[in-house]
Amino acid sequence: MNNEQQHIYQLTDHLFRQESGKMVAVLAKIFGTENLQVAEDVVQDTLLHAMEIWKYKGLPDNPPAWLYRVAKNKAIDIIRRNKFSVQYDFSDQERVLLQSEYTLATVMNNLWKEDMINDDLLRMMFACCHPDISEESQITLILKTLCGFSTAEIAKSFLTSEETISKRLYRTKEFFRERKIRPEFPATSQLKNRVNAVLKTIYLIFNEGYNSTHSDSLIRKDLLDQAIYLCDLLCRNAHTQLPEAYAAMALMCFHAARIESRISSEGEIILLSHQDRSKWDMELINTGSEYMSRATWGDEVSTYHIEAAIAYQHCIAKRFEDTNWEQILSCYNWLAIINPSAVVLLNRLMVIYQLYGAERTKEEIGKANTKPEWEKHYLYYSLLGEIYSGTDKEQSKVNYDKAMSLTQSAAEKKLLAKKIAALG
Repeated sequence: MNNEQQHIYQLTDHLFRQESGKMVAVLAKIFGTENLQVAEDVVQDTLLHAMEIWKYKGLPDNPPAWLYRVAKNKAIDIIRRNKFSVQYDFSDQERVLLQSEYTLATVMNNLWKEDMINDDLLRMMFACCHPDISEESQITLILKTLCGFSTAEIAKSFLTSEETISKRLYRTKEFFRERKIRPEFPATSQLKNRVNAVLKTIYLIFNEGYNSTHSDSLIRKDLLDQAIYLCDLLCRNAHTQLPEAYAAMALMCFHAARIESRISSEGEIILLSHQDRSKWDMELINTGSEYMSRATWGDEVSTYHIEAAIAYQHCIAKRFEDTNWEQILSCYNWLAIINPSAVVLLNRLMVIYQLYGAERTKEEIGKANTKPEWEKHYLYYSLLGEIYSGTDKEQSKVNYDKAMSLTQSAAEKKLLAKKIAALG
């Protein structure tokens, strides 16, 4: 592959991830979610066709429009070939005119109007996050159908086999086939809960990109980009412009703004206290602040609001020494009331260590009833290693070793090994 072909490949890979989900959403609307595999096959054929043509002719002036036109024509061909088949049910009002040759092209053109495509993608997100689908299946389905990830990529991201991912996808598609789930916006009475379900899935994808637990690379920018893109859809659509959507977007902007300073050129983790803050993306931080301003209406404060407030405090500190740990602890105290999870309480513990030191932190650990949950997490033992590093190096090493056994991240293992070496 020459340099020009490599350049086209890099451009098209990002473009395909962005556009494949939109095409799947429109095609699922045409053929029904019970025929989701047909939609995916059309998209796959379209992308392969694009790679073949663009490799020799270069990128078209409007690549998304080119892709939509090819996918639309392939869909028309399938409908014509299966005109007398019972495989596709076009009896509902929205698709009934697809059955007539006289109206097929006109209706199909209307379905592929660009101003409607984002709405279709958002409707498909709600279908993927149906309350009767497990959380792991929701994530898998969104990554596969709406983010353009292959089965192999998803398996690698979550440290499981391709066979497991394939079975998970098959079960979910069977659910769609049996239920014939319509991609649609939830009723007003269900909107808040359904949006929160979608946000939870998006944020899990973001977290895996920000601090990858199952990859050689600590940061997966492809996952970060997809999560931010999907959340932005929620923030832009009049149906889903809820305060928690804006707050989640702010939170992701604040975190994403700092990724360039988190990893060294050798792939090692750089702790917050040693990060070059000039590498932080101030434009993205300002964007996050704008989203936070939009998130202030309403009567409820979500976990995203409080976590965004914590991330904001880190973003505005010019030096690590300027960090307002008192304000951050206040936020964690609030977060612990509305979401007293083991991870939240563990992060709160780390802030206490920054503020008050080792002895106060050990007192907090002694009073906690979440130790059994903490003991499953490498960060707990890493914190213990830090606590004992100044007074009991052997105990510190034991805890760092335990932390290493609980993480699958190569970058985290390397950092812990460095801490052990520093003990002498």
